[in-house]
Amino acid sequence: MGLVRSFLHTACAGVALLATAFATAPGALAQGAWKPDRPVTVVVPYSPGGGTDALARHVAKELARIWGQNVVVENTPGADGLIGSRRVIEAKPDGYTLLVQLPSLTLNRHLPGFKGADPATQLVPISIFATLSGVVVVNSALPGATLPEVVKHCRTSAQPCSFGTTENIARLQGQMLAVDLPSMVVVNYKGGGQLITDLVGNSVNMALMGFTAVIPYQQSGKLRIVMNAGRKRSPVLPDVPTAAESGYPQLEAETWYGLFAPLGTPQQVVDGVAAAVRDAVKEETYLKSISLLGAAPVGNTPAEFAARVREDGERFGDLVRRFPIQ
Repeated sequence: MGLVRSFLHTACAGVALLATAFATAPGALAQGAWKPDRPVTVVVPYSPGGGTDALARHVAKELARIWGQNVVVENTPGADGLIGSRRVIEAKPDGYTLLVQLPSLTLNRHLPGFKGADPATQLVPISIFATLSGVVVVNSALPGATLPEVVKHCRTSAQPCSFGTTENIARLQGQMLAVDLPSMVVVNYKGGGQLITDLVGNSVNMALMGFTAVIPYQQSGKLRIVMNAGRKRSPVLPDVPTAAESGYPQLEAETWYGLFAPLGTPQQVVDGVAAAVRDAVKEETYLKSISLLGAAPVGNTPAEFAARVREDGERFGDLVRRFPIQ
């Protein structure tokens, strides 16, 4: 219960600070900015029940309020997010079909057997609506309070330890960890919901995933967080060491969650959606909701988001050449 009280206290304090910071920030929806006049579909290319789905639904709710139109979240999982991404790439570029994606989008072209055009080049970045640090979580039956202790156990275990992933960046991080633990089996999942189920059932021993889906199981004692992949310790998990403190700086991971539109979408539409996102992430309801999920708001411009996509593409491209995704 101490963790829960500390978590809620920190979350509420964070909301107050964020609300104060945003109160004077520019970005109210500009008069004359593009707005939809019928329902908008937001495609989430992962299964329902995970952190991506939860965050997407929170921003969709605020966009619906701002626009006065229904914003429908459509889960289209499969092929590491490619099926849902292609669903949007092939949609009419008019602002009525949008995509939620993660940094893993930049790794699709490096996947074994990948064919066709790089989806990152067929989409227009609009705005990042949230960021979230990953955590390494293990089944409570697995010995070890920290990642080095877990790795030490896995090296001597009669049964190989398994590492579950839900998207390409986590797969890459799994390959990095496998350098130190060659016996480990990396298992890829279509979405966080099924991975959580298998973690709780100990069908897979550990995973690197978003804090969002993990915290209820950490609180109930079914799962244990052994590493925070952020750059600094979380006030929600002050006793959990970072990747660098754990001796695994290569596993540092901050995931962004951003909206994309099909290539060819008019700039006026892109700018209008981005302005709505900037308004959405200032709302107290949104701030409170994502704080309880361990996430932080962003709301950057299309140009800033495009630069982030390019930078991450180059960085992850270099890493995947060193640690090929199997």
